Amino acid sequence: MFYLGFNVNFMSLFLFKIKCVCVVRSVMMDPSPRVLVTGATGLLGRAMCKEFEGSDWTIIGTGNSRAKPRLLSCDLTDEAAVRRLLSDSKPHVIVHCAAERRPDVVERHPEAAANLNVHATALLASLAAASGALFLYISTDYVFDGRNPPYGEDDAPNPLNVYGKSKLQGEREALRHCPGALILRVPVLYGEVTSVTESAVTCLWLNVESEEISALDHTQQKFPTDTRQVAAVCRRLCERARQDSSVRGVFHFSGNEQMTKYQMGVAMAQAFDLPSNHLIPLTEQPAAASAHRPINSQLNCSRLQLLNLGIEPTTFSSSIVECLWPFTADRRWRQTVFH
Repeated sequence: MFYLGFNVNFMSLFLFKIKCVCVVRSVMMDPSPRVLVTGATGLLGRAMCKEFEGSDWTIIGTGNSRAKPRLLSCDLTDEAAVRRLLSDSKPHVIVHCAAERRPDVVERHPEAAANLNVHATALLASLAAASGALFLYISTDYVFDGRNPPYGEDDAPNPLNVYGKSKLQGEREALRHCPGALILRVPVLYGEVTSVTESAVTCLWLNVESEEISALDHTQQKFPTDTRQVAAVCRRLCERARQDSSVRGVFHFSGNEQMTKYQMGVAMAQAFDLPSNHLIPLTEQPAAASAHRPINSQLNCSRLQLLNLGIEPTTFSSSIVECLWPFTADRRWRQTVFH
């Protein structure tokens, strides 16, 4: 279940503390394990909350600028606010989803990204270690340069852009401050979006749906992965780690299908029985992006597979239909007629 949070930016500290006491009392009365999910308003964070909530965990979700009434508002770069948050909520597990994950934005604003991707991670990890909470940090396949895939958990990272470097620093800070931490590296994600532009995968729907000629990259190899499955992996990994302290360190999880953006676009069109002849494969490296991307950063997930968590990646064609159906013309037409 969720507990109400209050925006400390618009209340006196006195009132905030009174309301936090109410939250803590409610949380402490619930015997189920408590998980703190940072970035709970984001693409992965929403899936994470839904997954844990469906398995009888008590959810403490945090957001910042997009915080909703059912979430706690917390600026993770504010050390005092973070300390209050953990002191009041006393989580058994912290799943750190919050991050600046847009490579081109990170390239332009490296300090702001480092504050969230590195420094906030270090603080959360140190507080987790001090309180005995399990800490899980979401990382990325962009810690690798893409020149010699597939990459195992112990292969040497060599990020090409500032985003990958910041996430690698975050990994190292997490393990430095909390040696029992879990690191889960994942590739490009898609899932239940509030807007198709929320994911680098679902945003291709705009190209598919349009009748105009669109050139899509056909050089960089991607492994699109459903956030719902990532969330399921995280929950089961946390549950296993709470039972077995030897489960720690770096793990990989990824979809199995290798696709370029062009191939994803074609797959989307086929899934909805739409034409794709207006989609043109671009076989030269795109020049518009400010951040360099790896050509193929495929992840070897063998270490996770050894745990037998029972999660196999779903097919892209089936999952993407579930994610994009609300944005189809047919869906909008049905809503207009019947609602």
